[in-house]
Amino acid sequence: MDTNAKTWYLRLLVCLMAVFVLWVYQVSHTRTKLTIGVFVGSAWDVPSGDGYAVTDTVIKSFQEEHPEVDVTYVSGIKREDYREWLAEQLLKGTEPDVFMVPAEDFDTYARMGAIRNLTDISQRDRGFDEDGFYQVALDCGRIRGGALYALPVECAPTMMFVNKTLLDREGIEMPSSDWTWQDFYSICARVTKDTDGDGVLDQFGVYDYTWRLAALTNGVQLFSKGGRSSYFADPRMEQGVNFLLSLRKLRQGQEVTSRDVDLGRVAFRPFTFAEYKTYKPYPWRIKKFSDSEWDCVRLPAGPQGRNVSPVSTLLLAMSNRTSEPGLAWQLMKKLCMDPGVQMSILEKSQGLPVRREVVLQAAAKDQAGGNGAGMYSMDLAAVSSIMEEAVPTPTLPDQETAMMMAERSMQEILSGEVSVANALHKLQKDVNAYLQR
Repeated sequence: MDTNAKTWYLRLLVCLMAVFVLWVYQVSHTRTKLTIGVFVGSAWDVPSGDGYAVTDTVIKSFQEEHPEVDVTYVSGIKREDYREWLAEQLLKGTEPDVFMVPAEDFDTYARMGAIRNLTDISQRDRGFDEDGFYQVALDCGRIRGGALYALPVECAPTMMFVNKTLLDREGIEMPSSDWTWQDFYSICARVTKDTDGDGVLDQFGVYDYTWRLAALTNGVQLFSKGGRSSYFADPRMEQGVNFLLSLRKLRQGQEVTSRDVDLGRVAFRPFTFAEYKTYKPYPWRIKKFSDSEWDCVRLPAGPQGRNVSPVSTLLLAMSNRTSEPGLAWQLMKKLCMDPGVQMSILEKSQGLPVRREVVLQAAAKDQAGGNGAGMYSMDLAAVSSIMEEAVPTPTLPDQETAMMMAERSMQEILSGEVSVANALHKLQKDVNAYLQR
């Protein structure tokens, strides 16, 4: 090959390399990018292992289905810092395409137009299976009037956990699903005793049963729909507080602690799904605390209430400014509806999946395993049944402060030093003054 030919081939090679580099540059700069706003760790104030395990699972699965899309997130944002971080991003107009919404800010963000109304896009999408969600979880993503502004990711219902070993020892059957306050009190009275004869009570009925649970299960609505009034003076609230006082009298002034629960000395303890799941640090898939076997049932119903449980829900919303609403919606569905992703929530997170079929599938698999305690640490079929009648935990911003005011007053009331009726009327007056300021 002569010199001219070599020169020509060299120039051709250089040109081809330049074209290739340009093509790579164009492809890399024309890929669609989506961002998702998440925080590290659990949403339920419990220890968490791999804080991004579920998020990474979602991204991997989504990008396999959409190879032209890059999904990223900012790592290292702690849950306690996330609310402020998201507010700053929204103010600057740099918020992610989809993001977890703090429950306290959901109503505000929806009404100010920061997050997209998903009603139309969900109704046009034939692949959106609304009925597959637990209704209470999906309703947490609606604002008053029924418009859908967020999808549920995972949730944490509160249930009554029962020390089956203690009840068996005392010859007491497990409570039924429709048990009442009277049933609850009767069992607590039977099991509260001095078992070693030293004159000091060492076995108790219940630990950490709160006035909020008593109010909920006796039909009390603490706040008006508009959030401008409270109903702490409701006769049903007074009935609930008096019931709590009667439970306290059983222990004769002794303080019941979580240590007593650990040692199997307590018959009942309300727990969220997340708390129970992480109660034993290693491994959490154990159904026994100490030498006691525990199981879950519905909360007992008050005379004017039902066997309902409060549930908190982690929500995912779409920015109203996203340039890729179609892909953002698909990403939301992947996280909130995909069976594999939802199952990873059960296995890698502390929350409960919001898809009914995933929980029931896990329950059936657990029972079929025949391994005694069960890998999921509780009866998931019972948990699913509880979810069908659960109610959302109030989350309006003003109610946070109002509930803190209520907690302080309830501590005084439950000390037995003030009149219940008078104290509740004063509390309602003070809270209403705050809400209507």
